[in-house]
Order: sequence, then structure tokens, then C-alpha cells
Amino acid sequence: MVAASRSALARPYRGVFPVVPTIFHDDGSLDLEGQKRAIDFMIDAGSNGLCILANYSEQFVLSDAEREILTDLALKHVAGRVPVIVTTTHYSTAICVERCRMAEALGAAMVMIMPPYHGATIRVGEAGVYEFFKTVSDAINIPIMIQDAPVSGTPLSGEFLARMAQEIKNVSYFKIETAGAAAKLRALIAASGTGVEGPWDGEEGITLMADLDAGATGSMTGGGYPDGFRQILDPWFAGDRAKARAAYAHWLPLINWENRQCGLAAAKILMQEGGIIGSDRLRLPQRPVDVEARKGLLELARERDVLALRWGR
Repeated sequence: MVAASRSALARPYRGVFPVVPTIFHDDGSLDLEGQKRAIDFMIDAGSNGLCILANYSEQFVLSDAEREILTDLALKHVAGRVPVIVTTTHYSTAICVERCRMAEALGAAMVMIMPPYHGATIRVGEAGVYEFFKTVSDAINIPIMIQDAPVSGTPLSGEFLARMAQEIKNVSYFKIETAGAAAKLRALIAASGTGVEGPWDGEEGITLMADLDAGATGSMTGGGYPDGFRQILDPWFAGDRAKARAAYAHWLPLINWENRQCGLAAAKILMQEGGIIGSDRLRLPQRPVDVEARKGLLELARERDVLALRWGR
């Protein structure tokens, strides 16, 4: 069990902030008790903070009412033990503002937002993206993390992100998970001056070592093994790059398996196998992962003595 540092409650936030999976019963309904157990495990496993309602939380299969239930539950159950980031992405500026205000009122430390997009073709240009984030920023008093990910289909250059960091008050954290994330992190940091409080990476931490070398100070990973990511990040922050690299090499096969084979199901598979939650169900129309992919994930996790496999026993 890895202790979550109390210093993580203070800005600038840094470290591992995994995405909390949404827990369902076998019939697809919300499992709120299982949700609480997942949160408790992730904190006990060393998460410096948590992120809820992200894509890896299956936010796209949740109703607005369920989002409100889960936001309220998570923030009340965490009860200030670690900072919580609430994902509030929506194409509508007004709806995104409403979601952000609710998250702030309930105690969120930060909101994470993708640039506005819809489907495969509806996009907003730079002027519209700037106005979107400016309007949201003006409506709240907590930091905004811009999620720069391929799913939005919206090109965001490092220079444009740096401009928003410099000119928009609450835009201060960035989750970079595009191809060439390390190069973009360097460009963002170089162009922003002091505007970027948190240059972070994502994509399950698969490029974490390159991104740390580029200046990343945090990583938003999957939720199945925060204990493993602490073994990488703790020595890194202590100035021991060699130890961090060795830990990254040790955990990389499991990170790769999650990223390429099991995706957002990985955390729930590990939690269900370890007795933390009752079901690893994904909500339809998503299907369970391939049996052999599940077997391979558990094999790699057992070899690394992942806490999730014994926390609930």
C-alpha cells in the first residue's frame, strides 16, 4: 500500500491522477457501493489524485442524471483525501459551463475539458476554441485542464495551447496524449513561460518516461495499478532518473497490454479479479474484452504483484 502524499492536496498538483472507472452491476445499472470501493482502493494504492467521468470512465454511456449522481458520490466519498478532477466536456459552451459550476460547487479541485467537437466531422476553429475556454474560465474559479487527445479530432498546436495558458486565467493544466506527446510538451513549456502550471501526459502512461524527460509533472493513467505508477514517479521526483527508468521498464509490459489489448476494461478486470468490485461489466453496446486478452492482463499483473489483486481479499 502506497501512502498518498498530503502535499498533493496543494497546487501545483503533480503525480499520478488515475481515471476512476464507472462501476456497473451485471445488468448495467450503476453499482454505487462498488464505486466507493473502487475509489477507496485507488486512494490506498497511492493515487495523488483522481479523475472522474473521463472517457476511461465510460462517460459517453452515462445519462446527465447519472453524471450528477456520480459527481456527488465521488466528491463526498473522497472527502478531501485527494484532489478530484471532474471531466465536464461538452460541445455546448453553456452546458460545459453548467457542468463546471456544479463540479466546483461540489468541491472539485479542477475540471478537465476537451475542445468542442461532435462526431467525426463537426469541429470548431482556433478562434471558437479560444472563446469556448475563455467563457468557461470566466464562469469558474478552479483550474481547467485541456485534454488534447486524438478523439476530438481538433488540432491544438503547442503554441496555441501556450497562448491560452498565458491569456486565459484558469487554463493552466494540459493533458497531452497525441502522437509525439513529448515534443508537444517541450513546445508548450518553452512557449508558455510561467503560464503552464501542469504539463501532464495521459494515454495510460505508455509514453511516461519520454514525457517526464520532456517536462511532464503529472500523468493521468488507467485506474488499475496506481501503486505501479508511484514506483516510477516517486524516484523521478526524488531526482533518481535511473531508478525511475528501471521501474518504467518493469511496468511497461502491463501498461502496453492495457493500452493496446484491454483498453478501458483493464482497471475493472483487475478490480473484479481482486474482489474490489462485483462485476467488470462494460455498459452496452461495448462488449467484454477477448478472453485471451483478459488472461494476458492478469498474468502480467500477477507477475508484478499488483495491489488490486489482493486489496479486496
